[in-house]
Amino acid sequence: MRHAIVTAVAAFVLSMPVVGNAQAPVTPSAQNPVREISKITGEIYRFRNNNHFSVFAVTPAGIIATDPINAAAATWLKDELKKRWPDRPIKFVVYSHDHADHISGGEVWADTATVVAHDNAKEVILGEKRPTAVPQVTLSDRATLELGGTVVELIYLGRNHSNNSLVMRFPKEKVIFAVDFIPVNSVAFRDFPDAYLDDWIDSLRRVEALEFDILAPGHGALGNKANVTAFRNYLEDLRAQVLAAARAGKSLDDTKKAVDLSKYRDWGGYEQMSPLNIEGVYRLVQGTRRPN
Repeated sequence: MRHAIVTAVAAFVLSMPVVGNAQAPVTPSAQNPVREISKITGEIYRFRNNNHFSVFAVTPAGIIATDPINAAAATWLKDELKKRWPDRPIKFVVYSHDHADHISGGEVWADTATVVAHDNAKEVILGEKRPTAVPQVTLSDRATLELGGTVVELIYLGRNHSNNSLVMRFPKEKVIFAVDFIPVNSVAFRDFPDAYLDDWIDSLRRVEALEFDILAPGHGALGNKANVTAFRNYLEDLRAQVLAAARAGKSLDDTKKAVDLSKYRDWGGYEQMSPLNIEGVYRLVQGTRRPN
């Protein structure tokens, strides 16, 4: 972060290095989106827009929000917050990472809020012309945001699904918000585009070292630390088997036949996404294998 923000009610201060509830079965659509607010714990809430989720904290001095998702969703949430908490505007917006399906629409909240993100996220938002508000404050490692007595720690744990993913930890409530790189009881999405597999595994170990009870992901049901460990195990199993097949000279098609991920068959996306996961890892390990 470039500097500290201090007002009568809020402080954003640089800190240099130093349980699940399933959603109701609904079939969402772009034309008739499913939108709802649910309490996680204390003053921490979850906002749903179809299959995307963000979190926000309500404090006496205003609201700390996270991903706006898109302009229509952000407008709906802004109106809903005014109805429920009319005297508490959104004061801060923290982007989880740069991907447009989570952070589009930030301009809807920018009239009252300071927008915060990782350094690398701002670079991509500008370079790719993401349809959202440009972050006004950025950080490279860790920072602490305080508003109306509520504290949220912003933590960069290394590259994973992107090179700019932030974990947001609410220490009092023991809740973390982490998007796209810790699916709960689900395999990874597609073939690991824009991903850093080895760093991803390392970043999950760092998440496991954090103190929290509830994991709020950007998709799907709430989880806990055991879900982080389970997904790390999945990535490690996937990587080890694909690498062994590649070293044995197997083609991609033969690798797909050889890799056995059947113990994860009950996870979301298994049938559709696990072949794509294998394909992505097969591509990635080609760049890390050493010649004989």
